[in-house]
Amino acid sequence: MGKKIIAKNKRASYDYFLEEKFEAGLSLVGTEVKSLRAGKVSIAEAWVDIDKNGEAWIQNMTIPHYEFGNINNHDETRKRKLLLNRKEIDRLLHQVKAQKMTIVPTIIYFKNSYVKMEVALGRGKKQHDKRQDQAKKDIERKLKQRDFS
Repeated sequence: MGKKIIAKNKRASYDYFLEEKFEAGLSLVGTEVKSLRAGKVSIAEAWVDIDKNGEAWIQNMTIPHYEFGNINNHDETRKRKLLLNRKEIDRLLHQVKAQKMTIVPTIIYFKNSYVKMEVALGRGKKQHDKRQDQAKKDIERKLKQRDFS
């Protein structure tokens, strides 16, 4: 079985230079998984934080209520634990503190019925960097159009 992508964070590559990527599991409750199976999630405003106990948490990821759930439905924006190895967490923490990088969620997907998330180390882009990237994309798009016509 392969990957079934649920959602991508398109703003991540626009706002950050993405460098190193990690695959992490997510600790979820049942109604959250059911909402994810329906394709309902938003990771555009989410970020990853490492607490003083050395655990990685994803903050501000919105998983809407499961529509057929009952009073025991989950909280939409609660913080959720990321399941990473100790070495991976230590590496992320070192990069965040030493090189002033940010941990950005990029993709959330199902892998063999498990919910996984790809997080990347990102360095923030300045406005002129964003303009340069947009200009490169425009040139590539024009070249592709010229090739086909």
